[in-house]
Amino acid sequence: MASAVGATIEWYDFFLYGTAAAVVFDKLYFNGLDGPAAQFAAFATFAVGFFARPVGGLIFGHFGDRIGRKQMLLLTLVIMGVGTALIGLLPTYDSIGVWAPIALVVLRVLQGIGVGGEYGGAVLLAVEYAPPGRRGFYGSFAHIGVPGGLVLAAGAFSLAGLLPEEAFLAWGWRACFLVSIILLGIGAYIRLSVMETPEFAKVQERKEISRLPLRDLLREQRRPLLLGMGTRFIEGFTFNLFSVYLLAYVATNLELPRAWALDAIIVGAALGVVLVPVAGALSDKVGRKPVYRVGAWVGLLFAFPAAWLVQTESRWAISLVFVVGLGVVYGTVYGPLAAFWSELFDTRYRYTALSTLYQVSGILASGLTPLIAAWLVTKGDGTLWWVAGYNVLVAAISLVSARFLPETRGRGLDRVDAAARADREPVTV
Repeated sequence: MASAVGATIEWYDFFLYGTAAAVVFDKLYFNGLDGPAAQFAAFATFAVGFFARPVGGLIFGHFGDRIGRKQMLLLTLVIMGVGTALIGLLPTYDSIGVWAPIALVVLRVLQGIGVGGEYGGAVLLAVEYAPPGRRGFYGSFAHIGVPGGLVLAAGAFSLAGLLPEEAFLAWGWRACFLVSIILLGIGAYIRLSVMETPEFAKVQERKEISRLPLRDLLREQRRPLLLGMGTRFIEGFTFNLFSVYLLAYVATNLELPRAWALDAIIVGAALGVVLVPVAGALSDKVGRKPVYRVGAWVGLLFAFPAAWLVQTESRWAISLVFVVGLGVVYGTVYGPLAAFWSELFDTRYRYTALSTLYQVSGILASGLTPLIAAWLVTKGDGTLWWVAGYNVLVAAISLVSARFLPETRGRGLDRVDAAARADREPVTV
């Protein structure tokens, strides 16, 4: 519960920015540019957060493997909450000129550092407490935070969007960010009640704390780290294509109502909240890779039909695209990954491993997706066919990466078992 609630709050903070970048920041912080250029600039600041995430992942991963998971999770929560609330108080371009977008970028970097350290700790809080045969299900609760945070962020903006346009731009969107202070208090209270994970406590008792977790990770398990990054591509791409870029495309290119598009995203993400634990539990029965591959194949095969459905401009067709993308594809792929990735790595540097895997790959897989999609749409004369082709490429990379990783269901978490040791590469760093 502490993992799921805390992760949902932090991802709410992070996704608020993505939603705001799609619907409001171009008008308030980049209004000195023309329409497409302003939207591109807003998406560029969105991407900045993803470049900051590896920094947070390395910092908090290092200390999470040396000091403990709990302390780092509390600190990341505070960083995210404060950074998000300050965005809600930030003056616009019309008030302070160029300092407004500069401050926006700085606060986005702060968000990125916070969420960069959040991921590994939230997953390990769930997985390292889980019974051996239930890690897929328990770990999935940390992953519920992503679609759950999106539901809250899109829901908050959908409610604020009921205001008249002038009121929404003046203060309505800001209320969504300021709510973060309340959520920060709730999350901190819950996480303060949690003890350190049993697996990390064992490492402390054996006095096997790694002095340099990143060095040990790269020396002993570089191959699974790189392949794990590849499996992240379809997950990150799918989520950010459907929750960020398509929101802007539907509202701007197709000129359909923004509030309706947000509602469609909420429905799709809500289905993802349900399917993530279902897929995680199923992976405890049949394995991590089979469940993951089903989701990745659906994502690949749905790419061109999704582009066609969106371009019909039918609300029902576009709603189906959001539901399949954010619900079926994302939920099925993401559900088993918390356990799958955790079972690949040694406890001594598992926080660092998960943070590095998730955040470094997230730059290409997630942060640049809206920018790349926007560029491909211009190359395709406003159509989504080039984006669909990119979707196929991303899914193929993930499927090939999964092919060369071992099945991990049934592995022990107490260091790395014999199968994991076989994956090690003696690399000098």
